[in-house]
Amino acid sequence: MPDALTREAPRLVSAKVPATLAAALAPAWLTQVLGRTVRSAEAVEVIRTVATKVRFAVTFEDGGQGAYCLKGLLDVDEMTARGGPTCVLEADFYGRLAQLVDCTVPDCIATVIDRDRQQAVTVMRDLIVQGAVFCSALDSFSADDALSSLGQIAHLHARSAVLTEFTWIRPRLSQLAEMRYVTPETLQELLDGPRGDGLPRSVRDAPRLIAALKALAARDASRPQFLVHGDAHAGNVFRWNGGMGLIDWQLLQRGGWALDVAYHINAVLPPALAEAEERHLLREYLAMMRGHGLTMPDEDEAWLQYREAAIYGFYLWSITRRVDPPIIVEFVDRLGKAVARHESHALLGL
Repeated sequence: MPDALTREAPRLVSAKVPATLAAALAPAWLTQVLGRTVRSAEAVEVIRTVATKVRFAVTFEDGGQGAYCLKGLLDVDEMTARGGPTCVLEADFYGRLAQLVDCTVPDCIATVIDRDRQQAVTVMRDLIVQGAVFCSALDSFSADDALSSLGQIAHLHARSAVLTEFTWIRPRLSQLAEMRYVTPETLQELLDGPRGDGLPRSVRDAPRLIAALKALAARDASRPQFLVHGDAHAGNVFRWNGGMGLIDWQLLQRGGWALDVAYHINAVLPPALAEAEERHLLREYLAMMRGHGLTMPDEDEAWLQYREAAIYGFYLWSITRRVDPPIIVEFVDRLGKAVARHESHALLGL
């Protein structure tokens, strides 16, 4: 296995964005995308969540072979297809930004984007055949694992100067706070289900959670803005050559550093371990960022921002629907207990 990913520049291909798995694996379409004549393609693994991830093997006309992974909205209903802008955002990350950050990410071969329809697919090398191990959402992380993955997040955050140029990276938190389709009634119904079992009633209060998210968005907007992954749970981490890397850039955003750090620590570690290790991990993260040359708040202010930011990940998973229920239940429980432990609502004035 190579010591590092090659991070080759992807091809921006002018082709139709496929809407089905069959269209994505069609040799004629893959010939356009890969820039070599494809004789045949065969799916190796298909993973369907909101977007579909397809590992596939290709045989080229000249007898060569290749192993790739494609991600996009394939064989989805009209409602799911409305999530296309997140696929465009991820394709833009690989096509315009991945070359500029030092964190470990998959090698992207090509992106195909239809900006009018707001749909996109991204084609990457299949890292599994090269020895990478992709974590599952509920993989057991140790404190040392969390420190390693926090190092990747710090590498990302350290490149936040690009936000001056890349105005297309938006403040997702403020957008979440203004969403209309998640009503207090809808959210309360979700929190009253199995995902909310074991959490205090005050944490399961939907109007209070929405108000806390709005308060966090207002405070976050007034603080220095960082390049934020936005969804850094264990399922978006892979192990590579003794270290870790990051995938799934559909919630890429600008925002406070604590959005990633509080979400990540409390999502990848069980509550008891998070409580025991989080201050140490926070100090290590701050030291890494200062090592990258960035000015960071002192420990007391950083701890305050961390405690407030726990609301972000909790809200994300409270509104999640199209993920396996056991994963939703576990993340709502972990992140909700972090909110209760840190009294995040009270810190935000509620």
